[in-house]
Amino acid sequence: MSRFQVRKVAVLGAGVMGAQIAAHLVNVKVPVVLFDLPAKEGPKNGIVAKAIDGLKKLKPAPLGDVADAALIQQANYEEHLELLKDCDLIIEAIAERMDWKLDLYKKIAPFVSPNAIVASNTSGLSITKLAEVLPEELKPRFCGIHFFNPPRYMYLVELINTPTTRPEVIDQLESFVTSAVGKGVVRANDTPNFVANRVGIAGMMATMIEAEKFGLSVDLVDDLTGKKLGRASSGTFRTADVVGLDTMAHVMKTMQDNLQSDPFYSMYATPKVLATLIEKGALGQKSGGGFYKKVGKDIQRLDFATGEYVAGGKKADEIVARMLKKPAAERIKLLRESTNPQAQFLWSILRDSFHYVAVHLDTVADTAREIDFAMRWGFGSSQGPFELWQQAGWKQVAEWVKEDIAAGKTLSSAVLPAWVFEGPVADNGGVHSAAGSWSAAEGKFKARAELPVYQRQAFPESLFGEGAAEPLKAGTELFKNEEVRVWTLDGEVLIASITAKLHLISPTVTEGLLKAVEIAEAGYKGLVIWSPDDVFSAGANLEALMPVFMTKGAKGIAPEEKKLQDMMLRLRYANVPVVAAMRGLALGGGAELAVHCARRVAHMESYVGLVEVGVGLIPGGGGLTYIARRAAEMAAAGNANADIFMFLKDGFTTAATAKVATSALEARKNGFLLDSDVVVPNKDELLFVATAQAKAMFDSGYRAPLRAKFPVAGRSGIATIKGQLANMRDGGFISAHDFHLASLIADVVCGGAVEAGSLVDEEYLMALERKHFCSLLEHPKTQERIMGMLQTGKPVRN
Repeated sequence: MSRFQVRKVAVLGAGVMGAQIAAHLVNVKVPVVLFDLPAKEGPKNGIVAKAIDGLKKLKPAPLGDVADAALIQQANYEEHLELLKDCDLIIEAIAERMDWKLDLYKKIAPFVSPNAIVASNTSGLSITKLAEVLPEELKPRFCGIHFFNPPRYMYLVELINTPTTRPEVIDQLESFVTSAVGKGVVRANDTPNFVANRVGIAGMMATMIEAEKFGLSVDLVDDLTGKKLGRASSGTFRTADVVGLDTMAHVMKTMQDNLQSDPFYSMYATPKVLATLIEKGALGQKSGGGFYKKVGKDIQRLDFATGEYVAGGKKADEIVARMLKKPAAERIKLLRESTNPQAQFLWSILRDSFHYVAVHLDTVADTAREIDFAMRWGFGSSQGPFELWQQAGWKQVAEWVKEDIAAGKTLSSAVLPAWVFEGPVADNGGVHSAAGSWSAAEGKFKARAELPVYQRQAFPESLFGEGAAEPLKAGTELFKNEEVRVWTLDGEVLIASITAKLHLISPTVTEGLLKAVEIAEAGYKGLVIWSPDDVFSAGANLEALMPVFMTKGAKGIAPEEKKLQDMMLRLRYANVPVVAAMRGLALGGGAELAVHCARRVAHMESYVGLVEVGVGLIPGGGGLTYIARRAAEMAAAGNANADIFMFLKDGFTTAATAKVATSALEARKNGFLLDSDVVVPNKDELLFVATAQAKAMFDSGYRAPLRAKFPVAGRSGIATIKGQLANMRDGGFISAHDFHLASLIADVVCGGAVEAGSLVDEEYLMALERKHFCSLLEHPKTQERIMGMLQTGKPVRN
């Protein structure tokens, strides 16, 4: 299959979704033009301009770098339709009105290039009906593409074909959305609300019905149906508020209008409380109130009986919370057999979800895989309903659901399909197997798609029952200790995976990484530091050093700090390229580990920063040394006589304020990533790209940088910074301890009490770091901050 080249994307509609889709395309460096109606007053692109300006203020931020808003090209339908001819993909994202969409398609059709794909971002309208108005030559290149909100952060994108969509068009779009846009694709049938919203909103409606039946309040339901149940922390009612109650009602109406023959149809009725809230204009978070309302600093919840807002905060009974910590089979059994109303409620909503997906599998999705991934990626569940059912014991749970249907306890009297009890699924103990996932429509297990884009993913996200290889047990193991595994997949590049909690860096991790470099230099093209979850490293393990500190004090910590710093330099000057494959948190020591590698390959959602001041310390693993060295390098690159201090200010501020980059793009602006580093949109391609980078560097004759001295800003730089800090302290903007910490940071990044321009090396600056780091360990204010963080997980301001 030839590669689908996307030179530019057009997004039609600058509303909430359209503007944010455009923003994410800019995040992943795809050129985009954003269209909307011409403004009635002022500049014709006024509507689009206002939407782009709004992107800069939205939270969570749709843009990885706010400055990239300027890269979104502005257009309107009156003046700029000719621009569509240069677009290879056109995404329509206007309001959910069939007539408006059809009118727009007629307007743009003459301007669509012969090979462009046109896709509608509708959340539930029939893609087949939308296609009917298109010219015959465009129908084979038309499909549905449903991003979830917010598009930058939600991993799920649903693709929906029509009877006239060419199969290769969907394949091309899936490849582009997966690799270039960084999403997880689920192919959905063209049924109302597709997969995720069909199953997810039905589940939320069932939860509301069961909550009323058991007399549970919204806050209690959210505590029960959030993290404790392995679902999104916002639970049910809070999720509804975030989504928007009017949006939920719209999805419900789609079900009400199009699913009259559905055996669960009575469940789709709009709850009276929801209708009342919408009538009052209480639409959830966007209107300031819904099921919850912020009153001062407190969050109050709606009382169903009175319609008033009252104090919230109810939590699950301890006995129920304990049940939810049990293994799946025991957990489900305990909930079903308990007389506790909260446990009975939980069994009821789980049973309802099993019942619903089994009855609808043959029409809603090609296989059970699509439903489980849709609920993971679109609704934040740790497991999809079929996965949980399979893990809890397929046949036993099926019998329990069957008994409840017969007893009239379920929301529908529809019987479970025959395939649940007999045949391949029953024999396998569930719908997911090594051969694939169950297709109820075709009556067989179907393997995953084998598009070339998926060959890049060594460890794609897997489902329970598939028997997929576990990353930390795969490949050939060369070395392992309690917190590091050193292994290889291909025999060419070595991989070091930190296995400690949050991948915190302890003496054991330091030892493991040193061993990895030694093995890599002896017979491999490079070393990649990678772990299969969303934490690169959350920093140094302070707890691991506590016994040493308690017995020997700061003097005992100094040798351990020296070992850590020496390990960082060992990585930097290794004879083979060391590549940091970063994803998620890279904080404190994690950021220091990354910047000492020869190259960084970072997932778009990487959060990088030197955060040590939060616990009353300064970076001690070479982070400040890196800031000083980079300032000297940038000054030299710009002008041999440039003032180093001008290049030092941003790095100092970043460390002194513990500023964390909220994307890989921002990390590049903050200096944690360089222009030569690579940003990868899809998390599952990170290891492939990092390994390829290591091989390419080695094959092109990689040599470690030469050890060299570099100039520093010296005592004059320190004096300038401390003068500004004194003003902030005296003005009450920072505390005396903050002033002390920032002064020590200034001392290191400026090179200590030397003349401006003096030449120093990394070991000299690291010795300064180590000296100040250890002195702070004896400081009572720092000890307060450390203990506060260890006990509460929150920084103490003192």
